[in-house]
Amino acid sequence: MSKLVTIYGGSGFVGRYIARRMAKEGWRVRVAVRRPNDALFVRPYGTPGQVEPVLCNIRDDASVRAVMNGADAVINCVGILNRSGKNTFDTVQAEGAGRVARIAAELAVPRLVQLSAIGADATSPSDYARSKAEGEAAVLAAYPSGVILRPSVIFGTEDQFFNRFAGMATMSPILPVVGAETKFQPVYVDDVAQAAVLAAIGPVAPGVYELGGPDVATFRDLMGKMLAVIQRRRLVLNVPFFAARLMGGAFDLMQMLTLGLIENKMVTRDQVKNLARDNVVADGAKGFADLGIDPTSIDSVLPEYLWRYRPSGQYAAIKKSAKNLKKV
Repeated sequence: MSKLVTIYGGSGFVGRYIARRMAKEGWRVRVAVRRPNDALFVRPYGTPGQVEPVLCNIRDDASVRAVMNGADAVINCVGILNRSGKNTFDTVQAEGAGRVARIAAELAVPRLVQLSAIGADATSPSDYARSKAEGEAAVLAAYPSGVILRPSVIFGTEDQFFNRFAGMATMSPILPVVGAETKFQPVYVDDVAQAAVLAAIGPVAPGVYELGGPDVATFRDLMGKMLAVIQRRRLVLNVPFFAARLMGGAFDLMQMLTLGLIENKMVTRDQVKNLARDNVVADGAKGFADLGIDPTSIDSVLPEYLWRYRPSGQYAAIKKSAKNLKKV
């Protein structure tokens, strides 16, 4: 275990999968997070002392530099879906990404991987998409040989996409969605982790890679797949964008007036802007094929973790089988 990787945001949804894979490759792993005590679960990913959470604030130069010293590779997974206090889209996704890349160049770190998102666009009306694009530009300006990964919506056991709507479906006969006809290309979290690890340790050419799974479907169709897995019939109701903007504005205002005590976890105005655009791999973009990865389908993974939302949970298959038994 002679090589060291620093993973910023390494305890997050994607970061933990990357940390586990890097440990399996025999690397020492620094998981740089704001709350190390909340990230102790990453330690068992490797042998004792191989994977360690460390304190870091991506908004601070000294903090970023301290956890990067001695690293042979750096992977930045830090991102937010909603601003909270000083953690805004600009400070985290634009300035933070640029800070990591600049310091990596100053310390001559051999490899840098930046996790971005499909839809990153400097001209986008969405602060999320705009800041992602500005972060990419800052990374490439400071570290031209960096690898940028742009995944579509990511699914997996701990996701906040299918889990969120499956949870809603257990409580309501109606499933409201914004942008029901918007197209997505969901990508499995461990496939994204594999791409990041290859970029960190293998001969992956610099540049931008757009990562999408084998399935392209509308938001409505994805909800249909989810409902089939959890064995529930629900009305998928499309919320018009004008109504969604009003809802998002109201929820944003509530968060602002409560100084963040009540966080907007429903829908923000910025998310509504993103949902108005398809989230799929662009024609001609480099992707999984260029990395030698065969992406995982939705159907092969969803039943592995959405079963708990079925009416009978883990016993659904047993009850279905029992119906075929004849009474003696």
